Amino acid sequence: MGELVKLIAKSLVDSPELVEVNEVENKNSLVIELKVDSNDMGKVIGKQGRIAKAIRTLVKAAATKENKKVIVEIMQ
Repeated sequence: MGELVKLIAKSLVDSPELVEVNEVENKNSLVIELKVDSNDMGKVIGKQGRIAKAIRTLVKAAATKENKKVIVEIMQ
C-alpha cells in the first residue's frame, strides 16, 4: 500500500526525491504517513481536497482485497 501512495505522490509533485512514505501497522489498521515538500503540499491535497480524497479512495479499494482498514495521513 505504501508503494502505491509513493508512486501516486511522486507523479504529482515537482520534487519527487523529497517524498517520504511511512507505514505504521496497528492491530486492525494500517496508517500510511505521506510527507512531501511544503511547496508541493497543495498539489497532493488539490482543490478542496479532491486529490487527497482520490488517493484515499484508491488505497481503500486496494485494501479491501486484504480485509484491512487503511488510513492515509498527509503530514507536514
